[in-house]
Amino acid sequence: MATSKWERKPLGAVADLCLGKMLDQNKNKGEPLPYLANVNVRWGEFSLDGLRTMRFESKEMDRYGLKFGDIVMCEGGEPGRCAIWKNQVPGMMIQKALHRIRPSEVLDYRFLHYSFLHIGQSNGFDQFFTGSTIKHLPSEKLAKVEVPIPPLPVQRRIAGILSAYDELMENSQRRIRLLEAMARALYREWFVHFRFPGHEKHPRVASPLGDIPQGWEVKLVKDILSRRAAGTVYRDEDVKPEGAIPVLDQSTNELLGFHDNEPDHRASPTMPMAIFGDHTCKMQLLIEPFSVGPNVVPFAAGRELPTAYVFFAVNSLVQTQEYKRHWIPLNAKEVIVADRVLAQRFASLIQPMLVEQATLRKAIRNLRRTRDLLLPRLLSGQVNLTTN
Repeated sequence: MATSKWERKPLGAVADLCLGKMLDQNKNKGEPLPYLANVNVRWGEFSLDGLRTMRFESKEMDRYGLKFGDIVMCEGGEPGRCAIWKNQVPGMMIQKALHRIRPSEVLDYRFLHYSFLHIGQSNGFDQFFTGSTIKHLPSEKLAKVEVPIPPLPVQRRIAGILSAYDELMENSQRRIRLLEAMARALYREWFVHFRFPGHEKHPRVASPLGDIPQGWEVKLVKDILSRRAAGTVYRDEDVKPEGAIPVLDQSTNELLGFHDNEPDHRASPTMPMAIFGDHTCKMQLLIEPFSVGPNVVPFAAGRELPTAYVFFAVNSLVQTQEYKRHWIPLNAKEVIVADRVLAQRFASLIQPMLVEQATLRKAIRNLRRTRDLLLPRLLSGQVNLTTN
């Protein structure tokens, strides 16, 4: 089936486009509702942690509100990055940094999303960007982006094939989140509520942060987690140094290039590494034999405490807005530190969870790679999916 048989139309002719509402606390009126900002939108998914609210009047609900099947796209940051809204949170609205794209009856919303993914991967949005340093994709430019419009049955078959991979990836992501929640719950039980094994016979002593179990200490973050130097990322496989290891993007979990083999830059199941930064503004614990990419700061614990324990102790602070984007003030924050034996016991208990998460992330990478190999073939019409 050749693409010449497919119509191509500008997006503005086959979809309703709307830019989100400007955030202005002094002028906005109405009911406080959750909204998505640029940072909440990733390729194919949403990060819904720490949502904020903005006031919306009843007359603005339809214009700035989201419905199932709407595509939410970044206007700036990484213009074109988008995901399908599937009513993950009721009453969700959008901020001005985002486009809401509502396809007409001639387009399957899933097919349109994959069309955007293909355009993004082939740098097809670049010609529509404005701005020399900070790129933007304004509404009038977005409306000119041409999208293919094969017959609806063909659109649905293409979307069905590609979405099967996405569903498998989503299932793995859910399992990862469940494992993360289990580890967090165990940490809270032992080290926040102090209900660790044998706690009934363990006396408490006074500390600057209140009564804590005897033998525990209050320390500064910088005393338990040290920053590691970032190294060079070699993006050309032909020039990578001998023994180089892959470099992962923290947000997409995708391969960026290669890294030298210095121990300071390498994570492993026995030597976990905490990473902090990029547009997600959060910490992650990395145990795979990979290094980390640009805009991410790697950290590791000292010899006294396992990194897996220290990660949870520090990560709880990162979730607060005060420290979310800045390492320096977090560095001087006081934290309660358990004794080494209990910290090591905790790290050993969650180790199988970390290994399972690493396995699931590898499966996600393989699924995404396969989907992305299929994507240009399906979107170009090279694979005949004409229905009888």
